[in-house]
Amino acid sequence: MRIGFDPESGSHYIARMAMRNIIIVPDKQLRLVSKPVEKITPEIRALADDMLETMYDAPGIGLAAIQIAQPLRLITMDLSKEEGKPEPRVFINPEILSSSEELSVYEEGCLSIPEYYEEVERPARVRVRFMDIDGRVHEEDAEGLYATCIQHEIDHLNGVLFIDYLSKLKREMVLKKFKKAAKLAAK
Repeated sequence: MRIGFDPESGSHYIARMAMRNIIIVPDKQLRLVSKPVEKITPEIRALADDMLETMYDAPGIGLAAIQIAQPLRLITMDLSKEEGKPEPRVFINPEILSSSEELSVYEEGCLSIPEYYEEVERPARVRVRFMDIDGRVHEEDAEGLYATCIQHEIDHLNGVLFIDYLSKLKREMVLKKFKKAAKLAAK
């Protein structure tokens, strides 16, 4: 929930954000390349709010709009500790400007590939440019979990999944498992 303000009536209200369904592999939409957000509209703001609520409920630390079947270059993220104060962030049209040659390995999971985790090697540091929900452009250096998460989510915007970094055998085993589960669920 969030508190809103209606300038016409001059009153505050409590707005309930909507939970969205997270699509999972083998859904072909996850392979789409997302389109840039042209303008920050009330609909984009509402989508970002819905994404945050969906991400927190899942629970996860990052969510790309394509994971809720919205092929837009929009990411939500919160890397705060579970017991800490939430630090929700919105990244619109994010792009990686540069990557370090140094690599790091993190165990990754994905809300679109539930309950599957694997170590993935990525650049240890990246420089990222994005627009926030208020339309301000930022450039930031990311390292550690932030670098891993932003790369993971930007990959989603480009139709890439973290399992694409695994060996062909591991990737095929994961996909086979999820295809079988999808067939069983469809019966």
